[in-house]
Amino acid sequence: MTIKFGIIGGGVMAEALLSRLIIQGIYQPQEVIVSEPQPARRGFLVQQYGVYVTADNQEVARAVAAEVLFLAIKPQVFETVAAELSATAMMPSLVISILAGVPLSKLEAAFPTVPIIRAMPNTPATVGAGMTAIAPGKHVQSHHLQQAQQLFKAVGEVVEVPEPLMDAVTGLSGSGPAYVAILVEALSDGGVAAGLPRAIASQLALQTVLGTAQLLKDSGLHPAELKDRVTSPGGTTIAGIAELERSGFRSALIEAVQAAATRSKQLGS
Repeated sequence: MTIKFGIIGGGVMAEALLSRLIIQGIYQPQEVIVSEPQPARRGFLVQQYGVYVTADNQEVARAVAAEVLFLAIKPQVFETVAAELSATAMMPSLVISILAGVPLSKLEAAFPTVPIIRAMPNTPATVGAGMTAIAPGKHVQSHHLQQAQQLFKAVGEVVEVPEPLMDAVTGLSGSGPAYVAILVEALSDGGVAAGLPRAIASQLALQTVLGTAQLLKDSGLHPAELKDRVTSPGGTTIAGIAELERSGFRSALIEAVQAAATRSKQLGS
């Protein structure tokens, strides 16, 4: 069977995408090849998903000539890997990169004539609830975008943005799961401080965040409108909100997104 999808780097995010693509039948295991340096990891991917594996990046490039190449390596090894791939003189029809901080200009310098799409998924992709932003390079056509959207919809939702906004995407949805994790942890700690057992506090905190997000998504309510519906005059919720405002909760989140976006820009320069 012809190889249609090649992955360079068999880490967590690559596996998240791989598993969903196979489950949804977008690719058959025999149509996928993964390059991964760690023998134990290669063995796991073969056993778990039945895909072809190799330690040779050039083998992936040769196998997916005229098909899709997915770059999921650490940014600091990109130049080494790019040199290996270019030495094969066999280029895929589309390269998709999830390398944080590696701009399209650097990707297109490594693959001069190849359509390239830069993508920023986030960790909820591992459970099929991710948010991915994609930015097309100068050689990308509409069918390439459709192909990338189909791939990333397997692990969640997809939006297209111009590349200059990718740093902002990184600061919000890329780093955002960490902010939400701190929120859940802090809510749980608050419950414990108020007298709840840890297990119950953690369950309440997690389901409150999950349920509120689902309610906002399904109802289309503005967050401020939902807040107002929960807040009654002189009640418990407004007392809690007043304390959040006094402590700078809202501005802390805004500044966190901006700081992460600035750092992303610095890493890509």
